[in-house]
Amino acid sequence: MATLNGKPVTTEDLLALALVGVGHFTSMRVDDGRIRGLPLHMERLTKDCKAVWGADLDTARVRAYVRQALDGHTQPCVVRVTVYDPRVDLGRPADAADPGVLVTVRSAGTMPPAPLRAMSVPYERDLPEVKHAGLFGALHTRRAAQLAGFDDALFIGRDALVSEGGTWNVGFIDQNGTVVWPQAPVLPGVTAALLQQRAEHRITAVTLERAKGMAAAFATNTSIGVRALAAIDDTRLPTEHPVLNHLRDTYLAIPGERP
Repeated sequence: MATLNGKPVTTEDLLALALVGVGHFTSMRVDDGRIRGLPLHMERLTKDCKAVWGADLDTARVRAYVRQALDGHTQPCVVRVTVYDPRVDLGRPADAADPGVLVTVRSAGTMPPAPLRAMSVPYERDLPEVKHAGLFGALHTRRAAQLAGFDDALFIGRDALVSEGGTWNVGFIDQNGTVVWPQAPVLPGVTAALLQQRAEHRITAVTLERAKGMAAAFATNTSIGVRALAAIDDTRLPTEHPVLNHLRDTYLAIPGERP
């Protein structure tokens, strides 16, 4: 069941989100009733609410709605919190100033999933630092990659540098065993932040050529944890590496918090 401000959502409530599409969100994987990086997710929602709506967000209220939505869920799942104004108007979005909190829950897959093959695509997300609901471009590139026989898209900016994936951050392990994150306009991922707090790493510009020459590469987000990249375009990459295994184990060992 989906709820808006703690009450069952109606079709009318969802029209603005479906037809105008202005909003922001965070998705959180729930295992044994706990969420890794919960404070970081709340920080994201607070920051993005100010950026998108110019409004403050009561995270205690958000957590209460999440607890309500998770009641009775015992299997791993992903809870998504979307902040949007059901009264936002296409012609006057500046008038929208009272965002509500939509909470939805879906089942979660096994973690980590099988390695993925990524196709490089020239693309830059709008307002990349915000996890907003404008997913058309990202999903369009994902579809193009899948039609070409790949699993997802890896974005290359106008500066010819690697940035991020369709709905995930990308990281690399260089030939010295160092974890490398691209220096580019990207969404600050919660999973990436948790790993960066616990492992030595570098943030530096990564060209597509350099990416293909790495010892290993991986994708991160809340639902997949640390997922190996098996290929970038036609370049195969190892899906097993001691540092990659360490990152997986490190992430899985992070204790979650109850909402």
